[in-house]
Amino acid sequence: MRPHDARSWLLVPGAKPETFEEAAASAADAIVLDIEDAVAPEQKPEARDNVVKWLNNGGRAYVRINDAESEFWRDDLEALRGLPGLTGVMLAKTEDASHVAETAALLGDDKLIVALIESAVGIENVSSIAKSESTFRLAFGTGDFRRDTDIGDDHTAMAYSRSRMVLASRAARLPGPIDGPVVTTETRVLVAETAHSLTMGLLAKICLRPEQTGMVNEILSPTTADLEWAQDVTESFDARGGVIRDGSDLPRLARARKIMTRAKAYGLL
Repeated sequence: MRPHDARSWLLVPGAKPETFEEAAASAADAIVLDIEDAVAPEQKPEARDNVVKWLNNGGRAYVRINDAESEFWRDDLEALRGLPGLTGVMLAKTEDASHVAETAALLGDDKLIVALIESAVGIENVSSIAKSESTFRLAFGTGDFRRDTDIGDDHTAMAYSRSRMVLASRAARLPGPIDGPVVTTETRVLVAETAHSLTMGLLAKICLRPEQTGMVNEILSPTTADLEWAQDVTESFDARGGVIRDGSDLPRLARARKIMTRAKAYGLL
Protein backbone atom coordinates (compact mmCIF):
# COMPACT_ATOMS: atom_id res chain seq x y z
CA MET A 1 0.00 0.00 0.00
CA ARG A 2 1.21 3.51 -0.79
CA PRO A 3 2.05 5.59 2.30
CA HIS A 4 -0.44 8.18 1.01
CA ASP A 5 -3.26 5.68 1.55
CA ALA A 6 -2.30 4.50 5.06
CA ARG A 7 -5.28 4.63 7.46
CA SER A 8 -4.07 3.17 10.78
CA TRP A 9 -0.82 4.52 12.24
CA LEU A 10 0.20 2.35 15.19
CA LEU A 11 2.39 4.02 17.84
CA VAL A 12 4.78 1.58 19.53
CA PRO A 13 6.93 2.61 22.55
CA GLY A 14 10.60 2.48 21.60
CA ALA A 15 11.44 1.35 25.13
CA LYS A 16 9.54 -1.93 24.54
CA PRO A 17 11.38 -3.72 21.70
CA GLU A 18 9.60 -6.97 22.58
CA THR A 19 6.43 -5.42 21.09
CA PHE A 20 7.91 -4.44 17.72
CA GLU A 21 7.23 -7.75 15.99
CA GLU A 22 3.67 -7.90 17.31
CA ALA A 23 3.07 -4.47 15.85
CA ALA A 24 4.56 -5.53 12.52
CA ALA A 25 2.18 -8.51 12.44
CA SER A 26 -0.90 -6.37 13.16
CA ALA A 27 -3.34 -4.93 10.64
CA ALA A 28 -1.69 -1.51 10.89
CA ASP A 29 -1.06 0.24 7.60
CA ALA A 30 1.88 2.07 9.18
CA ILE A 31 3.99 1.39 12.26
CA VAL A 32 5.50 4.31 14.19
CA LEU A 33 8.19 3.46 16.73
CA ASP A 34 7.92 6.16 19.39
CA ILE A 35 11.04 7.63 21.01
CA GLU A 36 9.29 10.83 22.07
CA ASP A 37 6.33 11.02 24.50
CA ALA A 38 6.20 7.25 25.06
CA VAL A 39 9.71 7.28 26.55
CA ALA A 40 11.01 8.94 29.73
CA PRO A 41 13.97 11.32 29.14
CA GLU A 42 16.46 9.02 30.86
CA GLN A 43 15.36 6.10 28.67
CA LYS A 44 15.58 7.88 25.33
CA PRO A 45 19.13 6.76 24.38
CA GLU A 46 18.25 3.12 25.08
CA ALA A 47 14.93 3.40 23.21
CA ARG A 48 16.72 4.98 20.25
CA ASP A 49 19.22 2.11 20.22
CA ASN A 50 16.33 -0.41 20.28
CA VAL A 51 14.79 1.26 17.25
CA VAL A 52 18.05 1.49 15.33
CA LYS A 53 18.81 -2.17 15.93
CA TRP A 54 15.38 -3.30 14.75
CA LEU A 55 15.45 -1.12 11.62
CA ASN A 56 18.92 -2.44 10.82
CA ASN A 57 17.79 -6.05 11.05
CA GLY A 58 14.84 -6.30 8.70
CA GLY A 59 12.26 -4.19 10.51
CA ARG A 60 10.48 -1.41 8.64
CA ALA A 61 8.70 1.54 10.23
CA TYR A 62 8.37 5.25 10.78
CA VAL A 63 9.85 6.75 13.94
CA ARG A 64 8.27 9.48 16.05
CA ILE A 65 11.25 11.66 16.91
CA ASN A 66 11.62 14.42 19.45
CA ASP A 67 10.72 17.97 18.48
CA ALA A 68 13.13 20.32 16.75
CA GLU A 69 13.54 22.46 19.87
CA SER A 70 14.51 19.54 22.12
CA GLU A 71 17.97 18.36 23.12
CA PHE A 72 17.24 14.92 21.60
CA TRP A 73 16.21 15.96 18.08
CA ARG A 74 19.65 16.09 16.46
CA ASP A 75 20.77 12.83 18.10
CA ASP A 76 17.59 11.13 16.87
CA LEU A 77 18.22 12.18 13.27
CA GLU A 78 21.91 11.31 13.30
CA ALA A 79 21.08 7.83 14.58
CA LEU A 80 18.31 7.25 12.04
CA ARG A 81 19.98 8.70 8.97
CA GLY A 82 20.57 6.06 6.30
CA LEU A 83 18.84 3.17 8.10
CA PRO A 84 17.48 0.71 5.52
CA GLY A 85 14.24 0.04 7.40
CA LEU A 86 13.32 3.66 8.04
CA THR A 87 10.27 4.73 6.01
CA GLY A 88 10.15 8.20 7.49
CA VAL A 89 9.72 10.20 10.69
CA MET A 90 6.82 11.74 12.56
CA LEU A 91 8.15 15.07 13.84
CA ALA A 92 6.72 15.87 17.25
CA LYS A 93 5.39 19.32 18.14
CA THR A 94 5.90 20.85 14.71
CA GLU A 95 5.26 24.58 14.98
CA ASP A 96 6.96 26.07 11.94
CA ALA A 97 7.79 25.08 8.38
CA SER A 98 11.47 25.54 9.25
CA HIS A 99 11.22 22.58 11.66
CA VAL A 100 10.32 20.33 8.73
CA ALA A 101 12.98 21.79 6.44
CA GLU A 102 15.72 21.44 9.05
CA THR A 103 14.65 17.88 9.80
CA ALA A 104 14.78 17.00 6.11
CA ALA A 105 18.22 18.55 5.76
CA LEU A 106 19.63 16.42 8.58
CA LEU A 107 17.72 13.25 7.71
CA GLY A 108 18.72 13.27 4.06
CA ASP A 109 17.63 11.04 1.15
CA ASP A 110 13.96 10.42 0.39
CA LYS A 111 12.48 9.65 3.82
CA LEU A 112 8.95 10.90 4.45
CA ILE A 113 8.22 13.51 7.14
CA VAL A 114 4.86 13.58 8.92
CA ALA A 115 4.39 16.90 10.72
CA LEU A 116 2.67 16.30 14.06
CA ILE A 117 0.67 19.39 15.07
CA GLU A 118 0.27 19.59 18.85
CA SER A 119 -0.09 23.24 19.86
CA ALA A 120 -1.92 26.49 19.18
CA VAL A 121 1.18 27.81 17.39
CA GLY A 122 1.21 24.71 15.20
CA ILE A 123 -2.43 25.20 14.22
CA GLU A 124 -1.85 28.89 13.49
CA ASN A 125 1.06 27.97 11.20
CA VAL A 126 -0.46 24.80 9.76
CA SER A 127 -0.87 26.17 6.23
CA SER A 128 2.81 27.05 5.85
CA ILE A 129 3.83 23.76 7.49
CA ALA A 130 1.67 21.84 5.02
CA LYS A 131 3.20 23.72 2.11
CA SER A 132 6.77 22.97 3.17
CA GLU A 133 8.49 21.06 0.38
CA SER A 134 9.43 18.23 2.76
CA THR A 135 6.05 17.75 4.48
CA PHE A 136 4.48 14.46 3.44
CA ARG A 137 1.40 14.50 5.66
CA LEU A 138 -0.08 16.26 8.70
CA ALA A 139 -1.03 14.50 11.95
CA PHE A 140 -2.98 15.88 14.90
CA GLY A 141 -1.57 15.33 18.39
CA THR A 142 -4.89 15.88 20.14
CA GLY A 143 -3.75 15.16 23.70
CA ASP A 144 -0.90 17.66 23.75
CA PHE A 145 -3.00 20.15 21.81
CA ARG A 146 -5.74 20.09 24.45
CA ARG A 147 -3.16 20.45 27.21
CA ASP A 148 -1.69 23.46 25.44
CA THR A 149 -4.98 25.21 24.78
CA ASP A 150 -7.31 23.98 27.57
CA ILE A 151 -9.85 23.12 24.84
CA GLY A 152 -12.29 20.35 25.73
CA ASP A 153 -12.41 16.99 23.98
CA ASP A 154 -15.93 17.25 22.57
CA HIS A 155 -16.46 17.39 18.82
CA THR A 156 -17.58 21.02 18.70
CA ALA A 157 -14.59 22.32 20.63
CA MET A 158 -12.11 20.48 18.41
CA ALA A 159 -13.90 21.07 15.09
CA TYR A 160 -12.09 24.29 14.15
CA SER A 161 -8.62 22.82 14.58
CA ARG A 162 -9.46 19.64 12.70
CA SER A 163 -10.96 21.67 9.87
CA ARG A 164 -7.86 23.87 9.68
CA MET A 165 -5.73 20.75 9.22
CA VAL A 166 -8.02 19.30 6.55
CA LEU A 167 -8.12 22.54 4.56
CA ALA A 168 -4.37 23.08 4.86
CA SER A 169 -3.74 19.53 3.64
CA ARG A 170 -6.03 19.95 0.67
CA ALA A 171 -4.59 23.34 -0.28
CA ALA A 172 -1.07 21.86 -0.19
CA ARG A 173 -2.20 18.75 -2.13
CA LEU A 174 -1.29 16.42 0.73
CA PRO A 175 -3.15 13.22 1.68
CA GLY A 176 -5.92 13.67 4.25
CA PRO A 177 -4.49 14.30 7.73
CA ILE A 178 -4.04 11.71 10.47
CA ASP A 179 -6.30 12.26 13.51
CA GLY A 180 -5.21 11.71 17.09
CA PRO A 181 -5.74 8.47 19.01
CA VAL A 182 -8.56 7.10 21.13
CA VAL A 183 -7.15 6.41 24.59
CA THR A 184 -9.96 4.27 25.96
CA THR A 185 -10.18 0.55 25.27
CA GLU A 186 -13.95 0.71 24.67
CA THR A 187 -14.78 -0.43 21.14
CA ARG A 188 -17.90 1.73 20.87
CA VAL A 189 -15.83 4.85 21.57
CA LEU A 190 -13.21 3.85 19.00
CA VAL A 191 -15.93 3.29 16.39
CA ALA A 192 -17.68 6.59 17.11
CA GLU A 193 -14.49 8.67 17.21
CA THR A 194 -13.04 7.12 14.05
CA ALA A 195 -16.30 7.70 12.21
CA HIS A 196 -16.20 11.33 13.35
CA SER A 197 -12.63 11.67 12.05
CA LEU A 198 -13.81 10.49 8.66
CA THR A 199 -16.76 12.89 8.69
CA MET A 200 -14.39 15.77 9.40
CA GLY A 201 -12.14 14.80 6.49
CA LEU A 202 -9.29 13.21 8.43
CA LEU A 203 -8.65 10.01 6.50
CA ALA A 204 -6.31 8.26 8.94
CA LYS A 205 -5.95 7.75 12.68
CA ILE A 206 -3.21 7.16 15.22
CA CYS A 207 -3.71 3.90 17.12
CA LEU A 208 -2.25 2.99 20.52
CA ARG A 209 -2.94 -0.76 20.48
CA PRO A 210 -2.61 -3.38 17.72
CA GLU A 211 -6.20 -4.51 18.22
CA GLN A 212 -7.47 -1.05 17.23
CA THR A 213 -5.93 -1.14 13.76
CA GLY A 214 -8.33 -3.52 12.01
CA MET A 215 -11.39 -1.60 13.20
CA VAL A 216 -9.88 1.73 12.17
CA ASN A 217 -9.04 0.37 8.72
CA GLU A 218 -12.59 -0.88 8.25
CA ILE A 219 -14.24 2.37 9.30
CA LEU A 220 -11.92 4.53 7.18
CA SER A 221 -12.51 2.43 4.06
CA PRO A 222 -15.41 2.92 1.62
CA THR A 223 -18.47 0.94 2.64
CA THR A 224 -20.41 -1.42 0.39
CA ALA A 225 -23.05 1.29 0.02
CA ASP A 226 -20.37 3.82 -0.95
CA LEU A 227 -19.06 1.48 -3.64
CA GLU A 228 -22.49 0.72 -5.03
CA TRP A 229 -23.27 4.44 -5.25
CA ALA A 230 -19.90 5.22 -6.88
CA GLN A 231 -20.27 2.44 -9.43
CA ASP A 232 -23.82 3.54 -10.27
CA VAL A 233 -22.69 7.15 -10.80
CA THR A 234 -19.75 6.25 -13.03
CA GLU A 235 -21.66 3.65 -15.03
CA SER A 236 -24.59 6.02 -15.58
CA PHE A 237 -22.23 8.77 -16.73
CA ASP A 238 -20.48 6.43 -19.17
CA ALA A 239 -23.78 4.98 -20.44
CA ARG A 240 -25.05 8.38 -21.53
CA GLY A 241 -21.80 9.15 -23.31
CA GLY A 242 -20.44 11.57 -20.74
CA VAL A 243 -23.30 14.01 -21.23
CA ILE A 244 -23.55 16.53 -18.35
CA ARG A 245 -27.17 17.04 -17.34
CA ASP A 246 -26.77 19.71 -14.63
CA GLY A 247 -24.28 21.34 -12.27
CA SER A 248 -24.30 18.40 -9.85
CA ASP A 249 -22.96 15.83 -12.31
CA LEU A 250 -19.27 16.68 -12.25
CA PRO A 251 -18.99 17.00 -8.43
CA ARG A 252 -20.81 13.67 -8.04
CA LEU A 253 -18.56 12.04 -10.59
CA ALA A 254 -15.42 13.40 -8.91
CA ARG A 255 -16.57 12.05 -5.53
CA ALA A 256 -17.42 8.69 -7.07
CA ARG A 257 -14.00 8.41 -8.66
CA LYS A 258 -12.31 9.25 -5.34
CA ILE A 259 -14.27 6.46 -3.67
CA MET A 260 -13.27 4.01 -6.39
CA THR A 261 -9.61 5.01 -6.13
CA ARG A 262 -9.60 4.50 -2.36
CA ALA A 263 -11.38 1.18 -2.72
CA LYS A 264 -8.74 -0.04 -5.15
CA ALA A 265 -5.96 1.09 -2.80
CA TYR A 266 -7.48 -0.94 0.04
CA GLY A 267 -8.05 -4.05 -2.07
CA LEU A 268 -11.84 -3.71 -2.08
CA LEU A 269 -12.09 -3.92 -5.88
